[in-house]
Amino acid sequence: MELHGKNQLAGTLSARGGKTFSAFDPRLGKTLEPVFFEATGEEVERALRLAGEAFPAFRASGAETVSALLESIAEEILALGDPLIERAAAESGLPKDRLTGERARTTNQLRLFASLVKEGSYVDARIDTALPDRKPAPRPDLRRMLIPIGPVVVFAASNFPLAFSVAGGDTASALAARNPVVVKAHPAHPGTSELVAGAAARAVRKAGLPEEVFSMLHAADPATSIALVRHAETKAVAFTGSLRAGRAIFDAASGRPDPIPAFVEMGSVNPVFILPGALEQSPDALAQGLCNSVNLGVGQFCTCPGLIIGNAGAAFDMLREKLAGLFREAAPGTMLYPGILTGYEKATGRAAAIPGVKRTCAARTPDPARTEAGPTLFETDAAAWLDNHQLREEIFGPASVVVCCRSHADLLRVASALEGTLTATVYGTPDDLAKHRDLLSVLETKAGRLIFNGFPTGVEVSPAMHHGGPWPATADAKFTSVGTAAILRFLRPLCYQNLPDAALPPELRNSNPRGIWRTVNGRLTSEAIA
Repeated sequence: MELHGKNQLAGTLSARGGKTFSAFDPRLGKTLEPVFFEATGEEVERALRLAGEAFPAFRASGAETVSALLESIAEEILALGDPLIERAAAESGLPKDRLTGERARTTNQLRLFASLVKEGSYVDARIDTALPDRKPAPRPDLRRMLIPIGPVVVFAASNFPLAFSVAGGDTASALAARNPVVVKAHPAHPGTSELVAGAAARAVRKAGLPEEVFSMLHAADPATSIALVRHAETKAVAFTGSLRAGRAIFDAASGRPDPIPAFVEMGSVNPVFILPGALEQSPDALAQGLCNSVNLGVGQFCTCPGLIIGNAGAAFDMLREKLAGLFREAAPGTMLYPGILTGYEKATGRAAAIPGVKRTCAARTPDPARTEAGPTLFETDAAAWLDNHQLREEIFGPASVVVCCRSHADLLRVASALEGTLTATVYGTPDDLAKHRDLLSVLETKAGRLIFNGFPTGVEVSPAMHHGGPWPATADAKFTSVGTAAILRFLRPLCYQNLPDAALPPELRNSNPRGIWRTVNGRLTSEAIA
């Protein structure tokens, strides 16, 4: 499957600029063919202008058409076969088995949104029928539902070349909401992005939709990202990545003459609190599970457990010793690209230099030619952790900080000092939970997902999942980037007052032709209004 390196702009290939870059194989330490053309300002302008022009027709599309589009994207991705997995493995250093599973997640979430669109109740229709005889004033007929917002810019993430990339959850949910999408491909996996973008473009054509509904642009220059955010046709942005880049995108979106929402997912430390009961039950299994979770995917998950917290004592000391031994035995692994490895080495170096911090490293020295990072475990006490804000920040990679507390009050102080995080985990027994309700109460204010006796790595794609959290985990803790509720990011409410029934959207008409669930005069029902 030959790659061309061009931008995919509304169904056509475009390479108007002379600026290029290459993909890089982190395992072999070499560049990959072909060269990729960075999008010019003219191409950014054209992609979003065309997306804006396509919006009216796309938002008017029926549920069957949109559902078929999402199903077709999934089918086209699967039809790419092994070459997609092989290119993704070459560009990311990730194992083929992992990428095969990620492809399944990508297609499954596309189909999940297809089912959501077909069912239709996600529009949250609310109807209060008129009360003309109400005193002292009559009530008008009011009907409210969620509608699309307009073109969405999606920034592909580095650590999921498929599931958080060109046709990942952000794109799937934005298209499901009937919004055109312009994707900024991640420069670490441009060939993978090109293949998937081609699949999406073919699906758009098969669905009979305007080709301007989908575009994908290559860019390594941060200025292009900011231009995409600031374009007048852009109505929302979705991003997963670092705090620095996420903040720049958020600030650009907020600083526009007409500010737009920027749904940015950034750093997360994902603390794990170990309560006494867990140490009595299976400390060896717990240590092995923690080591596995931290090192899964070379620690390149936004849900990697970056803090392990417990009270000092013989049992917790044994857990720390076991965990340190496992980290010494763990093998280094290839990171996604050299820039991530450089960031990891700088972050671990800064943490190791803090007084009161002990460092344990893997026995085998990482091979820089293979972009390898070595697993690193830090140990410190609550006082040092509280005094050094740097220890509270995410280290993206296979590293975690063990924090030894001296009392229950220490546990609460550490929990209270946490910044917003995607997850918080508590290991213990039901009796532990009863004795630590104050700890749970604090963690509820810090995390988007509270886990009991499990590991945070692994995010189920389902209607009940929430993958978000207070700043700096995300810009808006009310929204998720995983699961069907992700569609709510790209919709806005509109209330229709006293419109004739025939002029209303089908979801709000008396007959309820789509048979969706609606709140009518305060009662949830799928029945028609008599």
